[in-house]
Amino acid sequence: KPNIFHKDPDVTVAPVFLLGESSVEYGKKKRRYLPYHRQHLYFFLIGPPLLTLVNFEVENLAYMLVCMQWTDLLWAASFYSRFFLCYAPFYGLPGALLLFVAVRVLESHWFVWITQMNHIPKEIGHEKHRDWASSQLAATCNVEPSLFIDWFSGHLNFQIE
Repeated sequence: KPNIFHKDPDVTVAPVFLLGESSVEYGKKKRRYLPYHRQHLYFFLIGPPLLTLVNFEVENLAYMLVCMQWTDLLWAASFYSRFFLCYAPFYGLPGALLLFVAVRVLESHWFVWITQMNHIPKEIGHEKHRDWASSQLAATCNVEPSLFIDWFSGHLNFQIE
């Protein structure tokens, strides 16, 4: 259920960001925690790092622990141990940790630009009770092709096709 509140985790990012109809409502009423009517000014400064470091790293590890997915947790632990075993001898533990965070922050900016340019411009709201194909088409769009956009996005700018 893309772009449907409480069914798509990509649009349920409160309290830091609010998307769709709720951002206008909360922005006008000054409810919740942040100035949501100005989130377009601060989204790309704090959104991508929070998305990758907090959402993907911390929440995924917490999910693996809570759901007792030991195989996935073992694979994740092997990644972190291999990363720090490779880089800690060169940069020390603080340097390896800083490298990990820096790579994740750079990666997250690219990831957010690629994924959000096709999904966020469309309507975000409550269930419209459409069939699957119609809801997929209503939640995505193509981005005008250019040599740079095609290369930068790996041709993911053609979401409908």
